[in-house]
Amino acid sequence: MGVIDAIRRLDERRVERLLRGRPRPGHVGIVMDGNRRWARQLGFPDPRVGHRYGSEHVATLLGWCRGLGIRQVTVFVASTDNLAKRHSDEVAHLMGLVEEVVAAQLTRPSSPWRVHLAGRLDLLPDSTAHALKHAAEVTAERATDADVTIAIAYGGREEIVDAVRSLLEEEARAGATARELAGRLTDADIAAHLYTAGRADPDLIIRTSGERRLSGFLIWQSTRSELHFCDSYWPGFRRIDLLRALRAYAARRGGT
Repeated sequence: MGVIDAIRRLDERRVERLLRGRPRPGHVGIVMDGNRRWARQLGFPDPRVGHRYGSEHVATLLGWCRGLGIRQVTVFVASTDNLAKRHSDEVAHLMGLVEEVVAAQLTRPSSPWRVHLAGRLDLLPDSTAHALKHAAEVTAERATDADVTIAIAYGGREEIVDAVRSLLEEEARAGATARELAGRLTDADIAAHLYTAGRADPDLIIRTSGERRLSGFLIWQSTRSELHFCDSYWPGFRRIDLLRALRAYAARRGGT
């Protein structure tokens, strides 16, 4: 172990000691940002290389979370804006990595995670949608308390629109009028039709790369979430970065 690694490990142990007995999130959301900037910073001629490292890093993050007692994780893989505004070859490259790396890792028998999906999967290439749906299906009956949600082709506003549309269609099938629905509508009615219906809202949301915004990530579910912004680009996100986010969460939630 090199000197830098030894210092980093000592820092991790110090923060872990500070976290003992303090509030800890049960559900963490991650906006995984900065893949291309990380690749450029390291001098890779093709910045898309960052997407591969970023995809492989998902399994590492999940391992850290499980080791720290975090049993629910939501990862923001790609927004609807990403799919619409990025060059088609970059999107195709990213979708291939989602199939070959993310979905493949999560369906391994050694993986303890149960997979859930959030987003407009109809916007994905057929092969990507199939790989993700397969991962959700084969992990659905896993005897585990660990759940990971893959937010892909996802937008917070679109999620709310889809939830309201689904609710209206359900009520119409039941014969309810718009006036009747308006008279008894609650936020719980809408929440029951979100992509994440039935799962807990995130306690903590982390965004990498130094950006200070959520970019539409879980905008309904994050109303009570703590937010933490990390300067590290996603492929360079370290365990100590996660521990520091947990330390900040504990401090804001009343830890001593």
